[in-house]
Amino acid sequence: MTPTPTLPNYSGANVRGIVPALLAPRGATKPAWMPALVAAARQVVLLVLDGLGWEQLQERRHLAPTLASMVGGPITTVAPSTTGTALTSITTGLTPGEHGVVGYRMEIGGEVLNVLRWSAGHGDSRRQIEPAGTQPFVPFMGERVAVVSKAELEQSAFTEAHLRGGEPAGYRAPSSMPVIVGELLARGDRMVYAYYDGIDKIAHERGFGPFYDAELVAADRLVADLRAALPSGAVLVVTADHGQVDVGPRLVTPHDDVLKLCRLQSGEGRFRWLHARAGAQADLLAAATEHYGHQAWVHSRSELIDAGWFGPVVSPPVAARYGDVALVAHAPISFHEPADTGPYPLVCRHGSLTSAEMLVPLLAAAAEMES
Repeated sequence: MTPTPTLPNYSGANVRGIVPALLAPRGATKPAWMPALVAAARQVVLLVLDGLGWEQLQERRHLAPTLASMVGGPITTVAPSTTGTALTSITTGLTPGEHGVVGYRMEIGGEVLNVLRWSAGHGDSRRQIEPAGTQPFVPFMGERVAVVSKAELEQSAFTEAHLRGGEPAGYRAPSSMPVIVGELLARGDRMVYAYYDGIDKIAHERGFGPFYDAELVAADRLVADLRAALPSGAVLVVTADHGQVDVGPRLVTPHDDVLKLCRLQSGEGRFRWLHARAGAQADLLAAATEHYGHQAWVHSRSELIDAGWFGPVVSPPVAARYGDVALVAHAPISFHEPADTGPYPLVCRHGSLTSAEMLVPLLAAAAEMES
């Protein structure tokens, strides 16, 4: 029996609604799904723990006492459940169909752009594919918000695409994050945005197990240190961009019946876009369904747009960045495509619409003196 996908709740409890709620005028009513602590906060720190899914956290609550003690619950991320798309939705408050960063790899002008590296296979592509033109919306509702993330990310093209206009406050070591955040709050910043990628990296490289558990313990300690840095009246809000599925060596190379109908592929292993040769869209959908309908949700681009996977509105220029047929794995597999392999085999992956990938935490805690 084919499982039901966990769809993004773009009009409700979804990552795209976090920043608009936090930056709403003081006294404005917060969404019901936002932890109640936020309503009275004079200052807010939004921490994104890349790769920390709600289900993975619930299975390891004993390793994360600080996170386990915070108030809140699960919300949905976006489709696909991948870093580039989700972080852009978090910072802009927009759906993927609006902001246009539609996946890990997407077609623009006949080339497939790796969004995180901002490369179409020949080095930095920002001159040919301008970040501000690709994603034209200003983040943080137009406010200048301090961004506490790795210092080496500050000049990247993806940073320009989803964080431009923010005030860089980079760190060289995670231990510096609470110090930097404390200084920013002390000077009176209304909101601070912080990003930490350790959990995602370890899950990709090591999978679930002792390395993942050790990283979760370290991340929970970071959360505790950030909370300790809060002055009176401030609140720490923690969320994530996606969860994870252990795929391991279960890689599926698309069948020749499918590949012969493709001109290229984009997306990623658990949300693979197939771009049809001219006139082959219907045949490609039929072949992909025949071979992979038991392992994946197989749909045409128009079906997914009509079903609202990418939001209620998808402009024609954004729609053109998607492929013709999507292979969205619900089995613990990844659809292999050599062009998107990295420096090491990935153990855990994400991108699809299983609950393990789609549900992320939205948790809050006040300053320790007020708890």
